[in-house]
Amino acid sequence: MLQQTQVKTVIPYWQRWMRELPTINAAAKAGPASLHKLWEGLGYYTRVRNLQKAAHQIIENHGGQFPEKFDDVLALPGVGRYTAGATCSIAFNQPAPILDGNVIRVLTRVFGIAQNPREQTTIKKLWQLAETLVLTAASDPHHASPCSHLNQSLMELGALVCAPRQPGCDACPVRRHCAAHRQGRINQIPNTGKRARTTTRHFIALVAQQKGRILVRQRPPGVVNAQLWEFPNFELGNGSDLNRAIKKTWGIAPASIQPFCTVKHSITRYRITLEVFQAELKTPPGKTRQLGRWLTRRELEQLAFASAHKKILARLSP
Repeated sequence: MLQQTQVKTVIPYWQRWMRELPTINAAAKAGPASLHKLWEGLGYYTRVRNLQKAAHQIIENHGGQFPEKFDDVLALPGVGRYTAGATCSIAFNQPAPILDGNVIRVLTRVFGIAQNPREQTTIKKLWQLAETLVLTAASDPHHASPCSHLNQSLMELGALVCAPRQPGCDACPVRRHCAAHRQGRINQIPNTGKRARTTTRHFIALVAQQKGRILVRQRPPGVVNAQLWEFPNFELGNGSDLNRAIKKTWGIAPASIQPFCTVKHSITRYRITLEVFQAELKTPPGKTRQLGRWLTRRELEQLAFASAHKKILARLSP
């Protein structure tokens, strides 16, 4: 859950997950709908599918016990070098390095590394530095959990003190060792280069209701937000006529259509405007079944929706 997501966001999701699926066996046996509902709103849904694959692998290869060896942890689906290092160092006090955004910021500033940390040569150097630090910590005979505490300290220092903007240098315990502070380059390091240019996109979604049921569809595997539910939608090109676009996309023309709401959200570099309309569809049942399923409001509440479409659902009258 903590991959790409802040702790304060994760905590309520983690608490709910642990109430519902407190063991590896429980996570392995859960149905896809239950998994996605527990994860709903957290984003990056590939993570929850990998989590279940990892649970299956732990049961098959490790007798249901979470592995302690670094290579075994790294071999789990959805686990990369950082997650494996964090798990093995923090949970098992092993001298495994970690490198996330916070740690990168601390290391580049302390050691005065001006090269872009997104470049392979720079990231390799940072991994080597992180490894040197944790191996040095492991040799401390006076500390019970030196590797665990060092890596947690690096992450906390980056999160709470060595912030991206307006870092708290006056309160920093390693200020006198920091090359960026000494050289007056705190605002130039880390040098992440130019950000990718944002792209605006415009989508249309339809809320169609019929005899107390609402038309929704499930996203297919292999796409963003795979297996989550949504209202029928499509991307609208600049200057396109709405009714013509609907007929061209779905082969039907709404008997009536009126604005309902607008939802704005972002996915990576895309800035998306989702314009939502209430529509009356007078078509044969077989035709609309091709667009999705007609479900009651109670049934919809049990499903996991993509975040933008969950906001549409919340605006519908109970």
